[in-house]
Amino acid sequence: MANKADKWPQNAPGKFYVDQQCIDCDLCRETAPGSFQRHDEGGYSYVFKQPTTEEEVAQCMEALEGCPVEAIGQDGDE
Repeated sequence: MANKADKWPQNAPGKFYVDQQCIDCDLCRETAPGSFQRHDEGGYSYVFKQPTTEEEVAQCMEALEGCPVEAIGQDGDE
């Protein structure tokens, strides 16, 4: 499970975040490209824009559930 205390500082404030367990597999960026981006220098993903529509929330939840290392979290699930 993602750890809020270890989330990357680049994450946009809000419900979803990526922590330091990220292995840069690209799954979240493919699943929810409107919310996740790659930090090229660090080699990891982060939430650059929080979802604002039900569809975007569903995409972020799909990315969270599919993350192979559980690096995606949401406030309130800890």
